[in-house]
Amino acid sequence: MDKRPIDPNAFKALEEMKIELAGELGITDTSENKDALDPTTTIFTAGAVDGLMTQELAKMGEEEFIDED
Repeated sequence: MDKRPIDPNAFKALEEMKIELAGELGITDTSENKDALDPTTTIFTAGAVDGLMTQELAKMGEEEFIDED
């Protein structure tokens, strides 16, 4: 199974969503300073961000499905 995004812009959009949701959780963008968070913090915050991403993507899918009816 190919895991690459079908739309080349999908990866960028998901990365932007990840940064936005991390900001909502109070996690700052550390792209300029990769050492700003220790590995333990990064591991635990990644789960929270991914969980929110999953919820948001499911919500978006539900809304799109409802709009099609």
